[in-house]
Formats: sequence, structure tokens, C-alpha cells
Amino acid sequence: MIAAIATAPGRGGIGIVRVAGENLQQFACAIGGRCPPPRVASLSDFRAADGGVIDTGLLLYFQAPNSFTGEDILELHGHGGPVVMQMLLERCLQLGARLAEPGEFTRRAYLNGKLDLAQAEAVIDLIDAATAAAARSAVRSLQGDFSREIQSLLAQLIELRTLVEATLDFPDEDIDFLEHSDAFGRLERLRLQLQQVFERARQGCLLQSGLHVVLAGQPNVGKSSLLNRLAGDELAIVTAFPGTTRDLVHGNLQIEGMPLHVIDTAGLRETDDPIEKMGIERTWREIERADVVVLLVDARHGAGDPERAIVDQLPPHLARITVHNKIDLVAAAAERREDSNGTTIALSAKSGLGLELLRQELLRIAGWHAVEDVFIARERHLHALAETQRYLVDAQARLPHLEIFAEELRLAQLSLATVTGEFSSDDLLGEIFGRFCIGK
Repeated sequence: MIAAIATAPGRGGIGIVRVAGENLQQFACAIGGRCPPPRVASLSDFRAADGGVIDTGLLLYFQAPNSFTGEDILELHGHGGPVVMQMLLERCLQLGARLAEPGEFTRRAYLNGKLDLAQAEAVIDLIDAATAAAARSAVRSLQGDFSREIQSLLAQLIELRTLVEATLDFPDEDIDFLEHSDAFGRLERLRLQLQQVFERARQGCLLQSGLHVVLAGQPNVGKSSLLNRLAGDELAIVTAFPGTTRDLVHGNLQIEGMPLHVIDTAGLRETDDPIEKMGIERTWREIERADVVVLLVDARHGAGDPERAIVDQLPPHLARITVHNKIDLVAAAAERREDSNGTTIALSAKSGLGLELLRQELLRIAGWHAVEDVFIARERHLHALAETQRYLVDAQARLPHLEIFAEELRLAQLSLATVTGEFSSDDLLGEIFGRFCIGK
């Protein structure tokens, strides 16, 4: 039997303590004075061990298996003060419950077959959604849209494996049998459908994780002004003095529904100021973790040796956009161009001229295209889908060696099944549910 406070910490109009386990009728009688009928909210006094009233609220009982976890669940809806909630939780622990671990309610729902693993992960994704698009996608995954796509792929893969295994079991048959049964056409259709699911999942992964962008460059090139313009708010202090920004300034925004985590950094230059040096060291550490670095250059003098020195130190895998800022001071036009050094965008952070070019370039680098039928996904889902794709490609390349062809299909099925958790290690489950909040 487990118990936890299921509402967020702090004060609120209502707070909920949730209990899950077997045969909770007696537990309900002990704390609420009676056992309410299933799924009926009953006004009750919640009583301490000495019979005193801790709080008055609603008692809700969900009888197994018709509950979130598949077990009996009891919910105590009381007044949402932290002291009251803690007193109710302590009473539940006195009655034999133990404190739930992070994500344990949802983990029990998965283990009891109420949710598959992709749906379980969608629970925390819905809670953590940073944009409306991410929330809608998480709801689709929670309702099983993603899982149904995976199950459809698995069913086709199993049918294909059945044909191949039948050919292996009957030596009189040969590869012509597979051609007549359209096995290779099935394989190609399966690959195309898998690619479509991968693209939708990739969009969902961007909704879940977003794009991490670092603004870098020499002091006083307009990094803070660009952050403020992108965010539509005065997040960073802007002055005419170089070196104003000495620490990281974070801005969270969205472009066409995709979360964007933009970080303004200290200007990169040689300095004897120990505080500024610390800020520059943090800048380089943040660049190492970035998805994209936006290198700002003053349009009045363009890129020079200092900028080339910065580029030489950038990680080779890191996507880069060079921005020529302050075009309003040189009467230049906003533009995007590509050359051997990559993509360059001319804009004015002060006026906003050319800002849309930068937004669209960030979306292009992310591979984002706004669609409404994506489902929330994680890196592990993308890895499993990509691995399945590789096995199917390898299977086709192994023909006419049917034994190896069949083995590649088997490995593809195992990889794909990890998405919904049909084959998942305890270590993976511990990592996934350990990120949940207690009470969920």
C-alpha cells in the first residue's frame, strides 16, 4: 500500500492525498468513518488516531480493477494547505501505507496493464508540456495514438515474419513463395509507414525537448538586445558599455509551437577581469551543450579575426548561424545568404527587421514543420524507431539468405516493441519513472 500527496507543493484551495493498494475499504473506514461506494464523492471528516478531526473534505474510492493503477485507490480531497496535507499523509502512513516513490502510481498502472510504456511516459510529458502544441501532442500519446501506430507496425512485422518462417519450415518452398505472397511488397510498405511514424515522432520529440540556442560573440554586438527581441520582453540588461552581460541569461519562448531555449552569454574576448573571465568560461561550457550557436557580428565592420578565432573553437558538430546585427546603422537590407562558411543572416535586433529570417532558419535547422497530428516522443523512442529501420534495411540486403533475413526481422520486432514496453529492462523502467513527481 502506497500513499503520497498528489497535488503540487504550496498553498491551494484543494489538496489531494492518494492511496493505492489492496482492499482499501477498511482503510477508508478508519480515516473517513465509512467506506463510500465506488466513484461517489462523499463528504467526510478525516480523523486522526485519537478520533480528532484533521480536516473535512471529499472521500473518493475507486475499486479495482477500475482505477488508474488497476488496484483499489482512495483519494482524500481536503483543504490545500501544506500542513493539512502533511497531517493527512502522516495519518495514512500510520494506517500501514508507505510513502510512494516518484512515479510509482504510474509505474503500477503500467505493470498492471492499464497503460503501456509510451502512454505512461506521456503522463509526465503532459505535466511538463511547455507549449499548447506539446500538451495536445502529449494527450494524443496518452490516449494511445502513438501506441496504436506502433502496434499496427508490429502486426505487419509479425505477419511478414510468419511468411518467412513458414518458408524456412518447408524446404520445398523457396524465395519464389515469398514473391508470390508479396512479402517484399509488404516489407517496403512497412518501411514507408515506419518512416512516416518516425517523422511524426521526431516532431513530437522537438515539442518535448525544444531547441537549445546559445547567443555568442564579441562584447557589445547586440546579444542581449536579440534575446529581448526574440522573447518580447526585457530579460537582459542592455547598455552601450561592453561587458555588461557577465553571466548566463535564459529565455524560454516558442516559434510556431516549438519550444526555444535561448541563452544570452558573456562577450567572448581577452580580459583580466576575474568575474568576466568566469562568465566567459560558462559561455564555452554552455556552447558545448547547445544545439545551435548564433554568432553575432557587428554589421558595421563584419566578421574579423576575433570572430574567426571563436569559430575555430566551436565544436565541429555544432550547427551555426552567423548574424550580422545592427543593419539599421549601415542602412543595409535584411537578408539570408549561404556560402562556404555556412548561413548568414543580416538583421536589426533593435528594430526587429530581419528577425523572421532568423526564426525560420532556427526552424529549418531543427527540421521542424508544424503539423497537428504529431504525438509526443522521446529520444529513446526515436532510437528504437531508427534501429528498427536499420534492421529492415539490413533484412532486405540479406536476400536471398532467408535465415539471416528472418533474424533481421526478429531483431526489428524486438527493437520496435521496446517503444510500448513489451520488452523493457528494470533499469530502463527505473530511469523513466524516477523522473516523475511523487504522487504521480
